[in-house]
Amino acid sequence: MTACIVGWSHLPFGKKQDDVESMIAKVAAEAVHDSGFEPRDVDAIYLGHFGGAFSSQGFTSSLVLQASPEFRFKPATRIENACATGSAAVHQGVDFIEAGRGKVVLVVGVEKMTDIDNKSVGEALLTASYLKEEAGVQGGFAGVFGQITQAYFQKYGDQSDVLAHIAAKNHKNGVENPFAQIRKDLGFEFCRNVSEKNPIVSGPLKRTDCSLVSDGAAAIVLTNVDTAFGCQKAVAIRARAHVNDFLPMSKRNVIEFEGCSRAWAIALASAGLTLDDISLVETHDCFTIAELIEYEAMGLAKPGQGAQVIAEGITQKNGKLPINPSGGLKAKGHPIGATGVSMHVLTAMQVRGDAGSMQVEGANLGGIFNMGGVAVANYVSILEPLR
Repeated sequence: MTACIVGWSHLPFGKKQDDVESMIAKVAAEAVHDSGFEPRDVDAIYLGHFGGAFSSQGFTSSLVLQASPEFRFKPATRIENACATGSAAVHQGVDFIEAGRGKVVLVVGVEKMTDIDNKSVGEALLTASYLKEEAGVQGGFAGVFGQITQAYFQKYGDQSDVLAHIAAKNHKNGVENPFAQIRKDLGFEFCRNVSEKNPIVSGPLKRTDCSLVSDGAAAIVLTNVDTAFGCQKAVAIRARAHVNDFLPMSKRNVIEFEGCSRAWAIALASAGLTLDDISLVETHDCFTIAELIEYEAMGLAKPGQGAQVIAEGITQKNGKLPINPSGGLKAKGHPIGATGVSMHVLTAMQVRGDAGSMQVEGANLGGIFNMGGVAVANYVSILEPLR
């Protein structure tokens, strides 16, 4: 335990009129105020922003300075690691504190995805794949995960009912999340059946199997443990892990998410915990098949047996290990650079008992899994209240 989250801010996700700059400035100012620090107290700034084809404004690190003139001359760095960009920024902030370079770090995650059309969004996301082999995949990243779904079904049988149950669970949870893009309980039947409002997107994947194109921002303030004891609220990052796997899917078994498995194993060992100790998990359900495979990768089920987790209700909000009580990316939305920071905010709220109607009863240890690409960049964090 070397760093604590002591303040945060989270905008509702969705199609927003705000631009990247205004979202950054809002959450940065709010998070610092929430922490009890002043902007002048911040020693370093990390901005998670995928950017790329989504935003014409590159070089966005110093946009955080728009939140306060007192941020001027602070070191600010933009971080990018595909869909794990937000968690990458958080982990960089922890690294800064662990290195003893300062005691207060501001981490912001942001993305503005809705200014471009769906085809362009797909093309932008596909740059997080191995283009030498995967550039021709139809449907962008949905096409990539459509292929993964087909491979999983081919080996373990049709799991369409299971994917629909995952989607329905997350949409039901999202109703209680004030930050979620979709706050509607869609139900199993709607998620299971192809319809005009729920068409096939790629392979077996329907619209309800795919996370949402979204705009949004979130921010946290980190400090060292000694300083955190004097803060109004403090959530310790008890353990964390980051591992990268090969980028080409051809070099690994893409229905096993081995990088996810290793990241969980490292983080749990570092924390001196087992999965049975964890109260809840916010996991990376960019597509429902990803959440299903992640059940197996984290150790909830053996390979090919993730369906049993759903059948036993283990991942329901009142189950043994609630998964995505926030509604996950599926209901909340997935503004790339903001997602990992959002996961840390929502998990911090849970372990403090501050999650409102999202609250998981008795939550005191929260796990986070955020991945970039097809389990290429894999980040796990384990959070607990400091006091």
